[in-house]
Amino acid sequence: MNSQVETLTITRTRVIGFVLLLGIATAAPLFHNQFVTGPIVNATLLVAVALLGMRDAILIGLIPCSIALAIGLLPPVLAPMVPFIIVGNAILVVTFGYLRQRNYWLGLISGSILKFAFLFGTSSIVISLLLNQNLASSVAVMMSWPQLVTALAGGMIAYGVLRGLRKL
Repeated sequence: MNSQVETLTITRTRVIGFVLLLGIATAAPLFHNQFVTGPIVNATLLVAVALLGMRDAILIGLIPCSIALAIGLLPPVLAPMVPFIIVGNAILVVTFGYLRQRNYWLGLISGSILKFAFLFGTSSIVISLLLNQNLASSVAVMMSWPQLVTALAGGMIAYGVLRGLRKL
């Protein structure tokens, strides 16, 4: 029987790394500022890709957004966007994960642009369908250029962290 099974190696270091990165990403919304929270979460996701792999980084990207909404840190008006934010994080993680071996900056810029484009496109549709126009415009701005800026800023933070850990 020839089956390809990926083995999952669980080490104490890996678990500690996962819990630490998850804790940082989960605590980031406490700052209540997109330009602080966004870079922290994005940096955490990118560091997780480098240290733990894409699967764990995607999992880390799932949890903070959901927790932030559940405990009231994410404005309820953004609730319809939560699945799209999660997918946007996964787009960043997967793109960066595949391209970073070739070139860190290519992975970062490509992943950031794709995440931004996805969130901008989906938010325009979802928000216009679900929210009144006054509220929709402010939410649409949150899902537009700030997504690109915070992803790129997070990438610069992650670069510094990974250089410090000598993982580049």
